[in-house]
Amino acid sequence: MWKRLWQKSASTSGVHGMLLRSCSARSAHSFAWDREQQTPSLLICSSRFVLLRCASASFPSGKPFINSYASKKCLFSSQALLDLHVDGIVEVPLAQTGEGIAECELLKWFVLEGEQVEEFQPLCEVQSDKATIEITSRYKGKVSQILYGPGDIVKVGETLLKMAVEGSQVPSVSSDGLDNATHLKAELCKENIGGVLATPAVRNLVKQYGVNITDIHGIGKDGRILKEDVLKYVDSKGTSKESYATSHASSLEHVMGKEEKSSYQLSEDGSQYEDKTIPLRGFQRSMVKSMTMAAKVPHFHYLEEINCDALVELKASFQDANSDPDIKHTYLPFLIKSLSMALTKYPLLNSTFSEESYEVIYKGCHNIGIAMATPYGLVVPIIKKVQSLSILEITKELSRLQYLALNNKLSSEDISNGTITVSNIGAIGGKFGSPIINLPEVAIIAIGRIQKLPRFADDGNVYPASIANVNIGADHRVVDGATVARFCNEWKQLIEKPELLILHMS
Repeated sequence: MWKRLWQKSASTSGVHGMLLRSCSARSAHSFAWDREQQTPSLLICSSRFVLLRCASASFPSGKPFINSYASKKCLFSSQALLDLHVDGIVEVPLAQTGEGIAECELLKWFVLEGEQVEEFQPLCEVQSDKATIEITSRYKGKVSQILYGPGDIVKVGETLLKMAVEGSQVPSVSSDGLDNATHLKAELCKENIGGVLATPAVRNLVKQYGVNITDIHGIGKDGRILKEDVLKYVDSKGTSKESYATSHASSLEHVMGKEEKSSYQLSEDGSQYEDKTIPLRGFQRSMVKSMTMAAKVPHFHYLEEINCDALVELKASFQDANSDPDIKHTYLPFLIKSLSMALTKYPLLNSTFSEESYEVIYKGCHNIGIAMATPYGLVVPIIKKVQSLSILEITKELSRLQYLALNNKLSSEDISNGTITVSNIGAIGGKFGSPIINLPEVAIIAIGRIQKLPRFADDGNVYPASIANVNIGADHRVVDGATVARFCNEWKQLIEKPELLILHMS
C-alpha cells in the first residue's frame, strides 16, 4: 500500500520527478505508464525514495496519484539521475556575493555533469559588476545537472546546478505538506520541459531560432541537447537566422537598447558589413551605472603642472639599488605616498558625501584607488591604509593588484571602501584629462605622462625639465576651489622636493 507524501525542501524543489515514500519496510517498486501503450515505462527503486517519471497522455483510472499531472500534460524526466544511487537532490543557488548585487555573469565551470564533488571544492566562477568570485560547494556528492552555461546572466537566488548527495546532507523537511505539493506541482508544470534534457541557455537558443526542441537529436550524455546540436539542426533545415537576430536583439534591449541593424553594400565586390550589438557585462556595466550617477554631480577641475626632475632621479636610484627581479620601481608608488601625506593636511579630499543625510564623512584610512584599464573593462582596485605603508610596500601591493586585475581575479575586498582615486593616464600616453569622480568619493586625480619640455630658469636661461600635468576633479557641492588649490600645492611641493616627504614621515 502506498502513501503519498509531498515534501518541500532543497532536495525536491528542482527534481524533474515525484518523490514517494513507501510505508512498507521491504524494497520499494514503483512504475509510471507509457503514454501510448499504458504500460510501465520506467522503474527506479530505492530503499528510501522512489523517483517516478510521468508521461503526458492519459493514465488508467486506478492511478489517482498522477491523474492531476496527466490532465495538465506535463512531462518530467529523471533520466539524468538513473546512475545516482544516493538519497536526495539538492539545489546549489547563486548566493549573495556583495551588497547591492542582484545578478552575476557565469564565466566558467570547474566541474562537469556526473563528476564527483568534495565539500568546499570550487564549482564555478562568476563575475558581478564589482568583482570576480568563485562559488564553492557546501556538499559532497555528484553533479546531477548544470543549469547555466558560460556567458549566462544568473540572478541571485537562482539555482546554478543540482547535486545528488547522501541523506545526511539533505536539508530538513517542512511539515506543510499540502501547500508544498501545490507549490511543487506548479513549479514542475511551469518548466514544461517535454522530457528533453537541455540547459536553459540551449532552450533559449532554440526559442530564438523558432524551432521545436523535440525535433532535435541530442548527442550529449543521456541524449542531452547541446548548442552544437541546435546549430546543426538549424543549418540542416535552412532556418533563417533573421529570427535569431531579431530575438537576440530583443533580449539585449535592457542593456544596449533596441538594436538598429543596418548593412552597407560595397558596389565593387558586393561585400556586406553589418552592425554588431555587444551586451555590457561585469565591470563595464558597473562603469555605466557609476558614471551615469557621477555625471549629475557638479565638478570642479583644477589643472597644475609639476616638475618631476627630482622624482626621475629618485626612481632611477631606486632601480639601480634594486636586487629583487620581481620588483620594478615606477613613479606611481612615490606619487601615491606623497598624495597620502598631502591628504593628512587636507582631509576633506579624503572624505565621502552622503546625499541622503547631507553629511560629509572624513575617512580615517587613506584607501587610494588606482584606475586600471583591463581586457574586462575599467576597474579600480584599492591600496588600503597607504599612510601606514612604505614606498616599497606600496610598490608590491600595486604589482599584486595589477596582476589580479589583468587576470580578472580581483576580490570584493580589493575594490571596495576607496576614499580617493588616481587615474594614471600617463601610462598610456595622455598629457591631461578631465576625470569624473567615483561616488561617493569627493575627489579624483588624473596624472599625465612625464615629458621633457623647455622651461625658463630664474636667470632667464632655458633648460629641459621633466613636466607632468595633473588634473584634480572634485565634488563642488562639498569641496571649494581654494581647498583644491592648496591641497595641490602641498602635494606638488612633496613631489618636487622629495626630501620633505622624508622629513614629515612618522
